Amino acid sequence: MTKRTFILIAISSCACLAASDLNAATIPAGTTLTVRTVSLVSSKDAVGKIFEAKIDQDVSINGKVLLKAGTKAFGRVQASRANPRKSEPLTLDLTSISVNGRNVPIKTNSFQPGSSPRTGRQAQFGHTAGTLLVSPGTKMQFQLVQPVTL
Repeated sequence: MTKRTFILIAISSCACLAASDLNAATIPAGTTLTVRTVSLVSSKDAVGKIFEAKIDQDVSINGKVLLKAGTKAFGRVQASRANPRKSEPLTLDLTSISVNGRNVPIKTNSFQPGSSPRTGRQAQFGHTAGTLLVSPGTKMQFQLVQPVTL
């Protein structure tokens, strides 16, 4: 390889990297992500179980759509009633979004679907009565706690 060819390849590589950085976009912390569940989630699901959702509304920053409605999102059961010794209200986190065929990790606030506890004892220990089911199509909102670069 000649010196000139090497220099041209190096310049082309740098130009490609610079162009990809220009296409990178950041969704700031505090942005609300509204999703609809695709899979069923139960208050008796084990902690760590993954669930699928889809972005329900376009996410726009400065007039530019960064996430389109229908984008796949994934979450996980953070707390549940699966372990009877440590029964907690169903708590969900959104953990990643699928962008251009790759999963981008995200950190959101936790979301507790369902109604508040019904008795003083349940409120004291954070329990709710019965099994809570989150049906496919249920709308939930999560807020990003860290910015996400796409």
